[in-house]
This record gives sequence, C-alpha cells and structure tokens, in this order.
Amino acid sequence: MTQHVHRRPRAALFCLCLAAAAAFVVPRGAYAGAQVEESLAPSVVAGLAAAVSDMPAPANYAQRGDVRAWIEVMSPRLAARLPSTAERNDFLATVHYEATRAGLDPELVLAVIHHESGFHKYAVSSADARGYMQVMPFWTRLIGNSQQNLFHLRTNLRYGCTILRHYLSIEKGDLYRALGRYNGSVGQPDYPSAVMAALTRYRMPVDSSQPVLTPVSVAVPAR
Repeated sequence: MTQHVHRRPRAALFCLCLAAAAAFVVPRGAYAGAQVEESLAPSVVAGLAAAVSDMPAPANYAQRGDVRAWIEVMSPRLAARLPSTAERNDFLATVHYEATRAGLDPELVLAVIHHESGFHKYAVSSADARGYMQVMPFWTRLIGNSQQNLFHLRTNLRYGCTILRHYLSIEKGDLYRALGRYNGSVGQPDYPSAVMAALTRYRMPVDSSQPVLTPVSVAVPAR
C-alpha cells in the first residue's frame, strides 16, 4: 500500500515456493504497507473466520442477468491489464461474488485492487502483503489457516473483502476511515482519496435511491 496513487515502486524479485517451486517477479504496483496487526476479541475472530470460510460461487453465477451485465461493462475496462477474455471474465465474476458476499460494492473492490496491485496476481509489497488486494499474511494465522495461499484468486479476494468489511464495521460505515485502516493510515486522506479516484474508472450508473454499499451478508461484530 502507499499513500499516493501515482507512485510506482521499482520492480523487485521475490521467490515464492509454490507446489511447482516457481519463482515470480514482483510486479510494479504493490502498495500495501503499514496495516497493523491488532488483538481481536474471540467473538470477532469467530465472525471473521466464518466470513473467510471457503464458499465457491454457484456454477452458473456468471450467467445471472445482473452479473453478466456487470461483467460485460467491466470487461473492456480491464482488457489492457488482463488480456485473456476467459481469465478476465472469471476474475470479474469472482470479484462480483466475493464483494457481494461481503456486503461490498464490487466496483469499490475493483478500485482497491487497481490501487493496491494494479491487477497483478503475484504482487508482493515491501511489507509482504500479497496478491490482488495486498493481504497481509498475519490474517491467515489470525482468522484462517496459515497454509492458505494468498495468491489464489478466490482466497485473496475472500480475505481482502472480509478485512475491508470488518474495518467498515469498526468505523460504522465510514468508508474513508475504513480504507485508511486497510492501508494502515487511518485519519490521513491520501490513500482513501486515491482509491475513490480509482473508483471513477469503474463506477456504473446506479439508481440514486440505492446505497453504494449493499447490506452486510455476514455478521462481523465490532471490536
């Protein structure tokens, strides 16, 4: 994470041992930084653990009318970053599902990914935050399984969306402060302002009577 959307750190090499023991080059656009590991009450841990429990999208999820329409609008906007149509549409269906499951606006999640990793699946920050949403590894130990792979698409989005939803609960719906917590810079305007600026790239026309954030689908008690 960083506090300025236009900065690009120098590319670095990071060796990641996966099943195939492959080495990946850390791409430009990894911004995670100072997110703080906090002590969580047992009830909060239980709620967050339930929220990150794996629940794949239904097989026909991307064919639902509303989801298909959303993907058709968003897909061209990501074509330069994710050239494969099949990969891009699978990515978008997963973003939509995980965001909606967490009670978040899918376009907000795209904006966070845009700023955090530039849509680089294997992005790693200097603080070791990983993947599309730049999830800090300590979260798997706190609320999941330390063996979980944060470079896996659904796992990364599940954690990232759950964490952001958790911060929104703590901040009683204050998106700017929740984004600040996600970045580890709560109370400072740069990071949330940069994410909101990125959001303009993805925002679809919506009914003005509808809220930006959908109702919470998983109850996560505040600390």
